[in-house]
Formats: sequence, structure tokens, C-alpha cells
Amino acid sequence: MSSPLRIARLAAQDKALSARWDEFVFAHPQSTFFHRSGWLRIIESVFGHRGFFLYAERDGVIEGVLPLAEVKSRLFGHSVSSLPFGVYGGVAALNDEAAAALEAEAEKIARGQGAEHLEYRNLGPTRHADWPRQDLYVTFRKEILPDEEANMLAIPRKQRAMVRKGIKNELKAEIDANVDRFFDLYADNVHRHGTPAMPKKYFQALLDEFGADAEVLTVTGPDGKPLSTVLTFYFRDECLPYYAGDDEAARDLAANDFKYWELMRRACARGLKVFDYGRSKQGTGPYAFKKNWGFEPQPLSYEYRLFKRDAIPQNNPNNPKYQLMIKAWRKLPIGVANWLGPFIVKNLG
Repeated sequence: MSSPLRIARLAAQDKALSARWDEFVFAHPQSTFFHRSGWLRIIESVFGHRGFFLYAERDGVIEGVLPLAEVKSRLFGHSVSSLPFGVYGGVAALNDEAAAALEAEAEKIARGQGAEHLEYRNLGPTRHADWPRQDLYVTFRKEILPDEEANMLAIPRKQRAMVRKGIKNELKAEIDANVDRFFDLYADNVHRHGTPAMPKKYFQALLDEFGADAEVLTVTGPDGKPLSTVLTFYFRDECLPYYAGDDEAARDLAANDFKYWELMRRACARGLKVFDYGRSKQGTGPYAFKKNWGFEPQPLSYEYRLFKRDAIPQNNPNNPKYQLMIKAWRKLPIGVANWLGPFIVKNLG
């Protein structure tokens, strides 16, 4: 007769348990990069949020994990979610008993912390048909073909011409050892869009925590000037370009198309199988850009357990109440925006 299931929490500095946690995550077909134990250390050390990384264990064997973190903000509300700063999350379990036990503990924690809501950012199907859902977001995932030229030919003609234009412009792609060039381009890019930048130390923490599974690729012009950059995550056989930035000159030189082609080409050479172009809001420029690359949108159904609110929170730039703030943010000097941004963005999650 087997022992009863036990629900416990991962401590950020428990290296032995973190290794067991990650071993489970890498083996479980429904887990994602955002289920990895390293996020607990990053969320707590960089942003100061409290993490609740739950695992279900029986007879010394992990049967499920649920990474959660609490974000408490006067401006954006009080939530417990899986996972802040991640586009995917929710429970990953070997059986329904473990999944149900993890979610019951998550609800107990969220209520105990006084959260307004609990959120699961599912990549796969929703687990709770009666919960409110957020259908604003889609993701774009596509197979990487084993042959480089086949991947080039799979890009629709107009976008393929842009890639070839970038090649003709003698652009070069390099892997950076740190986040210096990345941050300058990223921060300038988000400032132009009127949104606050994540702190520079966050990006360096990602490289430090995830090692070879987090990488910065920067595209330069013939004169060596940085034009476009991307911070990519690697998980099993997947390539996930996640944070990006570019100079205003990048568009005319086709640096963005060249950047993503170079990333795909390198992923193909490594034998990776999936290119995850990432999450976008429907009806936006990034959504159209990814569609133009021949990627089909896949709906992301984020589900919510509401405790102290009547509707799903809309903490995104599409919300009309933030339009004045966005316009004002664009007018701030970049130095002021980069100093102030981390205090705001850490509570967006």
C-alpha cells in the first residue's frame, strides 16, 4: 500500500530538492521553461516577491509541481499566479490526485494571503471550465525543420525577402557574454512604446541562473553598431525568443527579420524541434509580424479564481485607463525612465 500524498514547498536555496524538481520538470510533457526552479530564486531575489513553489510527493517521488508567486501592488492589485513574468504556468502533474491536491493548496495559500485572485497561465487546455478566462493572448509555436533551406523556404515570400535583405546588408549576429548591449536596445525600445523597462539586473540574473539555457544574440551593422537584440530561453528541444529590443534604424536594414532568422538557423543547426515565437496580444503589431512569418496563433486560455474582485484584471497597455500614463512615459528622459521603471514593472508580473 502506497503512502499518502504530501504537499510541500521548495526553498530557494535547497539545491538538492531544486535538482529533483528540475528533473521532474524536464521529464514531464506538459511542463514549460517557466516551471523551472530557478524562477523562484529570481522572483524572490530580484523583485522581492514571495514564491510558493509547491510540489506533490509520495514515497520520495515527486508527482507534480505548481510554481506560484505573490504580487502585491496598490496600483495593479494583489494576486497569486503561476507564474509572474512567465507566459506559461499552471500545474504539471503525473495524475489527477496530485494536480487536485496542488491546486487545493494554491487556493488555500491565495486566500490566506488575502489575494484578490489566483491565476493559472496555461499553455495547454484549461482545467476549470467554470472559471473566468482571459482570451486576450495567443502564442505562436512552429516546428523547426531539420534542413536550413527548408526553414528559409517555409517563411512566406514577403518576409523571406526581408531576411535576404538583412543578409545583403551584411548584418552580423553575435552571442553576447553579458546583457550590456541587450539592455540598451531593449530599454530604448520599450521607452518608445511608453512602457517601463525591467531592471538590468533581472536580465543578468536570467543568464546567471539558467546558464547555457538563456542566451543573448545581438545583430550589428557593417559598422559594428548594435541594431537589434533578443534574449532567448532554451528548454528541451525548444527555442523561445523572449525579450527583445531594437534601434530605430533596425527596420530600414531589416535587422529584426535577420535576427529571428539567425536564431532559427542556429536552432536548426543544434537539432532543436520547436520555435516558440512567444505570446502576443491579438490585434497588435507583434501579432501581425509573427503571422507574416507563417506562424499560426494558438489561443492561450488563462484562468482565474476570483476572490475579492468581480472581473479579470486588465493590467496591460490595451486598457484605456493606462493610455495617459503611456503617453507621459514616452516623454520622460530615458535615464529617468530606466531608474523609475523597475519600481513599477516589478508589480505587473
